[in-house]
Amino acid sequence: MSDLEIRPASTEDIPAIVAMLADDALGAQRESPDDLTPYRAAFDRLAGDPHQHLMVAVRAQKVVGTLQLTVIPGLSRRGATRSIIEGVRIHGDERGSGLGTLLIEWAVAESRRQGCQLVQLTSDATRTDAHRFYERLGFEPSHVGFKLPLH
Repeated sequence: MSDLEIRPASTEDIPAIVAMLADDALGAQRESPDDLTPYRAAFDRLAGDPHQHLMVAVRAQKVVGTLQLTVIPGLSRRGATRSIIEGVRIHGDERGSGLGTLLIEWAVAESRRQGCQLVQLTSDATRTDAHRFYERLGFEPSHVGFKLPLH
């Protein structure tokens, strides 16, 4: 995939990122590609935080994948720094091409480069294909997650 570039997202990438976030049954219920205002505000918050890495994969000047990597310093695990991979999405035309693997491999390598001792991610309980994908890449299901909506 020598024609692929993984780079930090720019404001111009927001529509393509949001379209990928909305392109499945779960995303279609919670994303609003017709109103980019909240996404632009969120992008500005991410861009201003050195621990946040919103990345895109680009092929032939088209955004074909994205993920967010968050680096979190902590006290637990003897002061370990960990990273969290979030919002992994691959454009429908690219699914099954190996792009998802490349993006996760990038995130793991960047986590190592940033001194992280642990990489973690969550995946909605209904995303069984994604679970198999992450397990194939060496991730182990180890925790039960909980959410509390605040709106």
